[in-house]
Amino acid sequence: MSTLGEVADLVRAYPGFLPGLGVTVMVAVLASRPVARALRSGQVLAGALVISLGIVLSATLTPSPSGLARDLSGLGPLEHYSPTCDLSRIGPAPIGDYLTLNNTSLNVLLLVPLGLTIGLLPASRRKTAIVLLAAALPFIVEGTQLVVVPLDRACQSGDVSDNLLGLVLGLAAGGLAGWLVSRRSA
Repeated sequence: MSTLGEVADLVRAYPGFLPGLGVTVMVAVLASRPVARALRSGQVLAGALVISLGIVLSATLTPSPSGLARDLSGLGPLEHYSPTCDLSRIGPAPIGDYLTLNNTSLNVLLLVPLGLTIGLLPASRRKTAIVLLAAALPFIVEGTQLVVVPLDRACQSGDVSDNLLGLVLGLAAGGLAGWLVSRRSA
């Protein structure tokens, strides 16, 4: 994915992303002060945390174009729905998949900002709880994609692995940045 046209194709593939991002920014503006107080952090960091979470939710839990176009009355009874999840990859992808811009690398990049902002938070029990919730997020997202039929999204175990890798990379970068800042100011 190297051209502007490919980026436009990606935005078309996930039409709820940009509106979700708009809602996310509004929520971040409104919630950054109370979130900052709760986490004993700066308001900018709290806003970045909310935005990074909103980006993940907007990219993963908005309906596909076919989900938006589907007549929900034609879904039929839920007992006829047979949920399936692509379990063909559990664990990391081949290294080459991470070195080019594609679904695999984008799934990694998606959670890096969340990990980074969490990594920058001051150490506390709340930060520990947020790390645990963030680690559960890829499982929650894929589970939601599996059972919420109108989203028309694909559950894939490989996405969980890629998201967790992105989260860990972000946490490491945030932790290192926070440590460097504390060393510099000491």
